[in-house]
Amino acid sequence: MSHLHVSWSDYHHKIEQLAVKIYESGWEFNQIVCLARGGLRVGDILSRIYNQPLAILATSSYSGVGKQERGSLVISTHLTMTTDKLGYRILLVDDLVDSGITLQQTVPWLKEHSEFPIEEIRTAVIWYKACSVITPDYYTEYLASNPWIHQPFEKFELMNPGDLETSISQRC
Repeated sequence: MSHLHVSWSDYHHKIEQLAVKIYESGWEFNQIVCLARGGLRVGDILSRIYNQPLAILATSSYSGVGKQERGSLVISTHLTMTTDKLGYRILLVDDLVDSGITLQQTVPWLKEHSEFPIEEIRTAVIWYKACSVITPDYYTEYLASNPWIHQPFEKFELMNPGDLETSISQRC
């Protein structure tokens, strides 16, 4: 399996590129829904750039050491948002599309759980892997070799508060 290592700088640059691609499409939306955990940072930044409300839907499909074992998808029973109702033109964001199952199952979940009709949902991710069963509407990078992506925040998945305390005290 090939690997792609991403720095914080590269990560933020990719999100900025994604924001520009969405802008250049001319599509207007009135709600961003991010899939937690991977889509949290992407959704937060896009919400700030576009000045649109952010809603959060927790999903999980990876477990094991380093969260590298794909399992069945679990979708939260509730959507967290600060607006009274979900928008009708939704930008659904995540960090990447691997198998595509999460995005594929989240779109109908949103339509089913919305109090009001949704006119359109488009999807946006940083990385789109060739092995995905769906193609996102917007993406920054297509990965034909399906590498394992090592994102800069993953180090925290292998760390506990005691490890962090030791690391910080060694740097001082």
